[in-house]
Amino acid sequence: GYGCSDHYYESDTLLHSFQVLAKLLESPAAHDIICDVGMPVLHRNVRYNCRVIFLNKKILLIRPKISLANAGNYRELRWFTPWNKARHVEEYYLPRIIQEVTGQETVPFGDAVLATKDTCLGAEICEELWAPNSPHIEMGLDGVEIFTNSSGSHHVLRKAHTRVDLVNSATAKNGGIYILANQKGCDGDRLYYDGCAMISMNGETIAQGSQFSLDDVEVLVATLDLEDVRSYRAEISSRNLAASKVNPYPRIKVNFALSCSDDVAAPTCMPIQWRHHSPEEEISLGPACWLWDYLRRSKQAGFLLPLSGGIDSSATACIVYSMCHQVCLAVKNGNADVLADVRKIVNDEAYIPEDPREFCKRIFTTCYMASENSSQDTCNRAKLLAEQIGSYHINLNIDAAVKAIVGIFSMVTGQTPRFSAYGGSSRENLALQNVQARIRMVLAYLFAQLTLWTRGMPGGLLVLGSANVDESLRGYLTKYDCSSADVNPIGGISKTDLKNFIQYCIENFQLTALRNIMSAPPTAELEPLVDGQVAQTDEADMGMTYAELSIYGKLRKIAKAGPYSMFCKLINMWKEICTPREVASKVKHFFRMYSVNRHKMTTLTPSYHAENYSPDDNRFDLRPFLYNTTWSWQFRCIDKQVNAL
Repeated sequence: GYGCSDHYYESDTLLHSFQVLAKLLESPAAHDIICDVGMPVLHRNVRYNCRVIFLNKKILLIRPKISLANAGNYRELRWFTPWNKARHVEEYYLPRIIQEVTGQETVPFGDAVLATKDTCLGAEICEELWAPNSPHIEMGLDGVEIFTNSSGSHHVLRKAHTRVDLVNSATAKNGGIYILANQKGCDGDRLYYDGCAMISMNGETIAQGSQFSLDDVEVLVATLDLEDVRSYRAEISSRNLAASKVNPYPRIKVNFALSCSDDVAAPTCMPIQWRHHSPEEEISLGPACWLWDYLRRSKQAGFLLPLSGGIDSSATACIVYSMCHQVCLAVKNGNADVLADVRKIVNDEAYIPEDPREFCKRIFTTCYMASENSSQDTCNRAKLLAEQIGSYHINLNIDAAVKAIVGIFSMVTGQTPRFSAYGGSSRENLALQNVQARIRMVLAYLFAQLTLWTRGMPGGLLVLGSANVDESLRGYLTKYDCSSADVNPIGGISKTDLKNFIQYCIENFQLTALRNIMSAPPTAELEPLVDGQVAQTDEADMGMTYAELSIYGKLRKIAKAGPYSMFCKLINMWKEICTPREVASKVKHFFRMYSVNRHKMTTLTPSYHAENYSPDDNRFDLRPFLYNTTWSWQFRCIDKQVNAL
């Protein structure tokens, strides 16, 4: 897969890549098709990320990547070297297993294009489309008419239009046909590659692939007229002036034609309007497909979710329910691979999933873990939602376990901690909340391992976490509580987007139980009730709203703002609602809480990556986890500016 990471260092990875290439070269299915496949290639002891382009058992060109992705989730420079010899081609000596198939000893390796009998083709690789000096610009000026791009571009909410706009703009300015293929599915990591294959010509979309699908392979085709490219380019004088001065590419001659002499009457494809998903649809589909890939590849029997009756865990439950919908739809549409996976998961070779609720009952267990601090309202909301989606639901009470743990502490120390409501200190209050939260994590894993055993069914369950991206950023979670799980489908999604997603589920899945969940204030329910009602709310505990947290998160990560820069931006953004002194207080509070809790990110459950302000410490948001939480210099700069204002 694309995400081999440090396995790229291993010679085994190179060997197995060539073994697979040999199979592709020999395959009758590849006959009379110019094929463009990606693999790592070691050339003169330097490892390159390459496209290997072949036709009828002959390798035409090995094209190394020029611009490597080395930001955000990507670390290509760790494993590969960019090809820095523009328009230069060298001889590459093929390994014997390939020589035996192709009969070639050496093939061209470098920055070149392919000249067929009727057109000229150039390859672009993933990140190169996003680069400011994309190769397609000068390739197009040098007469390349068809561009291919095999990409590993992951899903982020509201990102698809950027990818589509880039491809269409590439052919709008310079003319040409652009063919984009993108990886699909979970590649064993936090990213979900969302397909969206497309074909563009002269600035317009001609064909669109699905963005979210359980199909492993999707083939996109279009019939286009090369003369349309030539006539489009003919009237762009600025392009033609630049083309007359361009430094030419080496051309590899290919004795093959993409067209035929009698295709004059063949109908060509017309432009289409790209259909974008709403963010709510993206949340419903993207994480659902990711969960399905994770489930089938981990060979587990389903999921277990601690369902609290709040927005976050309910949204997670809805994503699993959406996954069940997608699975039933794929089977109905004849996807034999999905059906085979379903039967392995449920351990029934005759089973056919037709009803999402019935399938949900087989593979999804929800568990409400009550304590003396839980309200009847959240219990009822969790139970009703479980009934409506069809999950196997468990109600249990954790008070006995909490009393046992606190009893051990009291027996050893002679001291009994109390909640603040009963006269205890803030340290006692927080410790008692954390005991409840951590016991829930222990019970979640116990029930995940043994629930199916009690039902006479084989296998175990994957535990789902449900901390959202804003809570992780603020650190508003207990280390090793129910935020600790196997995977978390909402860990990269904001509270605001989750609320909108809940509304989407009410309307599209008819889950009426969600109405009461939407209207209830978010609460951890870890402190004593007052007159039977919840007195603790998340936003009061955090000292900031979820809307503010999203803004802090985007400024900190996407806008690269430290405390002082964030203050300077917010005094303008919030000038109608806050004084500079109030803004300063809010910014300071956020950075204190963020830095105090940053250590929690080192153990954060692997989450679906959906937002570019994710605080995931694994490889995306690389920062210290031990801070000077006073931020003395930065805060003094803020104070100085406040006094000046």
